This record gives sequence, structure tokens and C-alpha cells, in this order.
Amino acid sequence: MTASAPHPLRFVGFVGNHNASEIISRQGPVVDRDYIETVAKAHELGGFDAVLQAFHADSPDSLQVSQHITSVTDRLGVLIAHRPGFQAPTILARQFATLDQLSRGRVAINVITGAERGELARDGNTVEDKDERYARTSEFLDIVRAEWTSEAPFDYQGRFYRVEQAFSQVKPYSPSGIPVWIAGASPAAVEVAGRHADTFAVWGETHDQVRELLGRVRAAAAKAGRPQPAFSLSLRPILADSEEAAWAKADGILEKAKALLDRTGFRRGELPSNEGARRLLAVADAAADRGHRHDKRLWTAIAALTGAKGNSTSLVGTPDQVADALLDYYDLGVTTFLIRGFDPLPDSIAYGRDLLPRVRQLVAERQRAQAVAAE
Repeated sequence: MTASAPHPLRFVGFVGNHNASEIISRQGPVVDRDYIETVAKAHELGGFDAVLQAFHADSPDSLQVSQHITSVTDRLGVLIAHRPGFQAPTILARQFATLDQLSRGRVAINVITGAERGELARDGNTVEDKDERYARTSEFLDIVRAEWTSEAPFDYQGRFYRVEQAFSQVKPYSPSGIPVWIAGASPAAVEVAGRHADTFAVWGETHDQVRELLGRVRAAAAKAGRPQPAFSLSLRPILADSEEAAWAKADGILEKAKALLDRTGFRRGELPSNEGARRLLAVADAAADRGHRHDKRLWTAIAALTGAKGNSTSLVGTPDQVADALLDYYDLGVTTFLIRGFDPLPDSIAYGRDLLPRVRQLVAERQRAQAVAAE
């Protein structure tokens, strides 16, 4: 059965702070201003709606880099990753609202809760239990939204946060506010998503996995009495002029990734603590004997190699084939695709030229057909 898709089709890319990936050793300074500007402008020219700025315990500040991205582009949005628990929610709310005003409504926040213990410890995390961290995230977002919407000072008393007479003069640019993205597959994550998510993000999993997880989030949103969120899917498309060439390109990416990891001494360790990565690894390992291939053209070899560190699964094929495969997820209810390549700048240009227009055309045709059928 085809799921309804009331949200608009969107494409979100990725702007790193320097040129690097699973197959590219870092090039340039840690904050490479020229690279950031070039990749951001390539995404805008390619028709992307927004770009993600990631958060790591040792990386440049994503909010400041995002401010620079909005200053060198005209319409490109920024999806800014943030980990609750290390900054007061009132301050964070004003920072994001200020940038949203300066950029005329181009800001969204990607709220990350279930990171690895070591990552969290580097910034001084004091809440070890993951379910408790999600409870902290829920309180954090309660206060952030109150700062963005309250017309009078407010009090809040929770287990993790307490504020008295909090108030922000600066509000988001748009009356609809700043979109909140949430990810996670554990029961605690899904419950928080049901209460707070405007967009719920999933990894590039199999059709069955995506269908199951979206169903749980829909039920959680209904239980919380909130509108259904949009759904985003994260993938690393691998494109070529023929299917054979695309799979050869994927094999080459895998070999380059292995060589780079060998040089760095990386070894896949024990299972990650976050449920999303565990789900990816389970399906990747289950298909090791058939080349890590699933469904039409989902490829999970890089996830298996790296321990599912972040966005690490691919759709492999020609632009037409990958566009068709993305439509399968669209039919499940996914309307946002967060895509980035293993060679970030050239891949973003190729996506804008060859992939995005095809997907938009297919979706428009699908919507016209549905409208005719409904008459």
C-alpha cells in the first residue's frame, strides 16, 4: 500500500569543514573556508534545499560554520546538528532564532541524543543512561520551543532543567518556527520524536526496516496528538552511466576505504551503543555473502566496514535507476532525502545535475497520477 506524502519533496546535502571522507584523507586546514564556500555554493546551484552541518566532540562549531554558509548563499537552508545536555536550552534557542532572523528563515536543528559514550564524555556528559538522555532531550526541547513561542516570561521545572521567568525577544523568522529534526530507533527515541519531531530522520535501511520504523513514529505522533512528521532518509548514492560501471565504482570505493582505514589503523570494534547503527550492522552483516546488496540496489558494505558510523549505505546504479529506487522510499512516506557522496564536491555537482531533476520529475508524475485516480 502506498503511504500518503503530504510534505513537500526536499533534498538535503552535506557541507564538511574540509575535504574528507571514507576514501579521502583530510585535505586543507580544519576549517577550510574556501572549501566550505565552494561546496555550499555547489549545493545551491545544484538545487538542494539545505545542507547538513555535523556535530562532533572535536570538530568546529556547527552553528558558526552554518552562519558563514548562509552568508555566502542566497536561499540554501542549513540543518545544524546539536547535542542537548551541554548548553542551556534558553541560550541555544536565542542563538538559533538569531541566525534564523539573519538568514530569513533558513535554519533547522538536527537534535542528536544517542551518540557513543566516548564522544559524549569528551564534552562532559553526566547522564550515562540513553533513555535518560532522551528524557533530557525532551525537556530541552520543551524549553527551546517555549523560548521561540512564548509571548510572556515562563517558568519550567523538570528533572534536568529549571528556568524562572525565561523569555526571548528574538523569535524565529517564520511563524511556523524553526523545524526540529530527530533520529533514533529505540523506544525512548521514538517517543521523543512523537512529541517533538517536525522531521524524523532514518538511515538508509531496507524497505522493511524503514516501513517498520516509520510506523512506530507515526503511532507515537498520533499518541502525542501532534501532526505527522516529515520523514527523511540518509543515503550515499553511487552513480555511473551504466549499472555495471556503478557497481564497479562501488567496489572501487570499498577498496579505497579499506586502504585508508588500514593506514589509520582503524578496526571495527564491538557493537555500537545506538540502536540505529545496530540495525544497519545487522542487515549489513546478514547480506555479507551476497555482496551486501538488498532490495533493488541498496548497498551496505561501507556500513559493515566502518561499524555503521553515520550515513554509510548507498543506492548504486545509473541516475535513472537510483531515482527509481528513491521513489520506492517515497512510496513508504519518505519525502526528504539527505544525500552526500564519497567524493563530496564532484558528487554534489553530479547529484544536482543528474539525480535531483529525475526524482522531482518522477514525484511530479506520481502526484499527477494520484490526483487523476482520486477524481
